[in-house]
Amino acid sequence: MITPHTQVLRVLLARYAEACARLLEHDTAASRGFLRDTAHTLCVVTGTCGIKDALATADRLLATVATEQSDAAVRPDGASRDQAGQTLAV
Repeated sequence: MITPHTQVLRVLLARYAEACARLLEHDTAASRGFLRDTAHTLCVVTGTCGIKDALATADRLLATVATEQSDAAVRPDGASRDQAGQTLAV
């Protein structure tokens, strides 16, 4: 699976939350369509078949990226790690 960029996931998750809020405020055909379209886009981007799986996958992908960024942070000895885990001198 191609991993979507974290910014794309964040935008889609925010759009999905907005769609849910719109539907709660005004249950109209337009708000239902916006929610349906946003949920479908999240499913396509995450490679899943349902919104619950899409949300779980997006959360997992974002958590993985956060962990990788934390692992790659500068270490106390002044070195950092690349994506393969190799130490890079600073």
